[in-house]
Amino acid sequence: MNKAELVSSIAETTGQPKTEVQNTVGALLHSLTAALAKGERITLVGFGTFERRHRQARIGVNPQNPKQKLKIEAARVPVFRAGQELKDVVDGRSKMPSAPKGIPGSPKKAAAKPKAAAAKKKAAPAKPVAKKKKR
Repeated sequence: MNKAELVSSIAETTGQPKTEVQNTVGALLHSLTAALAKGERITLVGFGTFERRHRQARIGVNPQNPKQKLKIEAARVPVFRAGQELKDVVDGRSKMPSAPKGIPGSPKKAAAKPKAAAAKKKAAPAKPVAKKKKR
C-alpha cells in the first residue's frame, strides 16, 4: 500500500474528502519526522514506537571487491518497534479490530437504509390496470 492508497482507504472508512485526509496524513508524517529529528520517541499504544537511534561508525567490506575495506560513518537512524497488538494481528493470533466508532463526518448506516428502502418502493413496477372495454 502506498500513500495514495492509504489516503483512499481512510477517506472511504471515514467518509471524509480525500483532500482533507491527504492533508491530515501529510501533517501526521510531518509531525512524526520533526519529532524523530529532535530525538523524541513517539509511542502509539497498541501500534508501536518510533524512535531515533545512534549507529556506531564501523568498517565494512565492498561486496564487489572483498579485499577492499570501507569506512562507514556513524549515523542517526529511525527505528520502529511494533506493539504487541500489531504483532498479534499480523501473526494471526488475534482478529483485526473494527474501525473506530463515532468518527466525525462518517456516513451513518442507519440513515442509508431508509433511503434504499424508499428507492426500492419507487422502482417497484406499477400494478397493471384493467382496460375498459369500449361499447
